[in-house]
Amino acid sequence: MAEKFVIEPSGALRGTVEIGGAKNAVLPVIAAAILSEHPCTLQNVPNLSDVEAMCILTESLGVKTVADKNSGVLSIDASKINSLDASYELVGKLRASFLIMGPLLARFGRAKVPLPGGCAIGSRPVDLHLKGFAALGAEIDHSHGFVTASAKKLKGAKIYLDFPSVGATENIMMAAVFASGQTILENCASEPEIVDLANFLNSIGGKIRGAGTDTIKIDGVVQLEPRTVKHSIIPDRIEAGTFMIAAALTRGDVTLSNVLADHVKPVTAKLKEVNVNVEEGDFGVRVFCTPSAEIIAADLKTLPYPGFPTDMQAQFMSLMSTAVGTSVITETVFENRFMQVGELKRMGADIKIESRSAIVEGVPRLTGTQVAASDLRAGAALVLAALRADGATEISGIHHIDRGYDCFDSRLNQLGAKIKRTENV
Repeated sequence: MAEKFVIEPSGALRGTVEIGGAKNAVLPVIAAAILSEHPCTLQNVPNLSDVEAMCILTESLGVKTVADKNSGVLSIDASKINSLDASYELVGKLRASFLIMGPLLARFGRAKVPLPGGCAIGSRPVDLHLKGFAALGAEIDHSHGFVTASAKKLKGAKIYLDFPSVGATENIMMAAVFASGQTILENCASEPEIVDLANFLNSIGGKIRGAGTDTIKIDGVVQLEPRTVKHSIIPDRIEAGTFMIAAALTRGDVTLSNVLADHVKPVTAKLKEVNVNVEEGDFGVRVFCTPSAEIIAADLKTLPYPGFPTDMQAQFMSLMSTAVGTSVITETVFENRFMQVGELKRMGADIKIESRSAIVEGVPRLTGTQVAASDLRAGAALVLAALRADGATEISGIHHIDRGYDCFDSRLNQLGAKIKRTENV
């Protein structure tokens, strides 16, 4: 039975929330574990439906996974891979599933993967992934909705990405681990999740330098280290940013623990610009403002890291919906990432879309109504808007939210929110 959120206006959120492991870091690391014939243990793993889906996908290939959801520990044993063909049904459930192609190609010389699914926020083509595999010497066949890559032996190459794609950077980096010689990946993504993946790959015996910059060098190895590895997933900067905006939108006082302040700098800077107080210290990050504080409108443009993340654009739009003044929010990463706009307008927001920009005229208040989450971040944005709205808001499609936020409703409730999860009959 599908579920929905029923949200009453909460008033100011107050308290401390611990940020979980990063969804966008753990998924590629699970895929990377395919490279190793020895067990791996991941710590700080979030309890998300996307993580479960990724585990089910790798299990269909012969990987053994054991998750302890209470402790956030995931054990992975890929010593007995028995299939190189990924299931259409399983891959269609999440975008990150395509990341299994690089490790399978590197270790076994072949992989067959259907085109991936995930949130409908844009085309997000995999052509850059395939360009990288081909440069390493793989033959690519694309037919009947499947992509097959094969190579007797991958060879290091110099690869320039037309766009700093996170997924392509990760997939090519994993594929190059066993490639003979050196691979130089230029104009690549520099997100913290890239660094986390490189750290994991190095821990199992890879030789990768430059992760976190726009040039990554991978020296191919013949085999990985014969040892069991433990790796802790970095905190989720998007989850952290979402709670930061929740505090600002409700004029609250929330402290985030288990957060890396450097990873949320773009959100911190923008919150300060709109008249929200942010403090950093050994305790974590504190976001607070007075009950009467006016949020001032500010323009925003999404950019690859270290710019403002596209995954935070929808949440920031909710904040700007009741700000004083007019803001222009420009989306440069994905072409279809304003799917929250129609639902925010149902709640009384004044938003107009012009090409890849949204013009948001702040209104005095939003009102609760029935809305639907179309994707993960749009769903989070609606939850935040509902915290500030007058009257009850019902949000359907919350399975999208569960893909990327662990116990989002209960953790907000611990800060003073009033959210009930019920069956959507």
